[in-house]
Amino acid sequence: MSNDTQAQTEHNLPVVQRIISVLWPSFLVASLATVLFFVVFDPQELGMLAGLPEVTRTGGYTIGFFFFWFMGALGCALTCYFRKPCPPRIRTDQAD
Repeated sequence: MSNDTQAQTEHNLPVVQRIISVLWPSFLVASLATVLFFVVFDPQELGMLAGLPEVTRTGGYTIGFFFFWFMGALGCALTCYFRKPCPPRIRTDQAD
């Protein structure tokens, strides 16, 4: 498949499929990052250090998961954005 055909096929993907292609890998990364992070750090102690003693462990896990999911989704979205080809540059200073 040529690059033009591949770019055209990716552009024709349904919006839902493009959104899921960002959210699903970021969900998997967030799941792994949450487990690894909270193996080392106790969310209740982090809440105390942040000055939020009312944060429970479950609340800390939830906040951590959504933070990691957001960061993963941001990385995936930027990757998709930067994969798009740039329009060709027209050079006006070319010598004949």
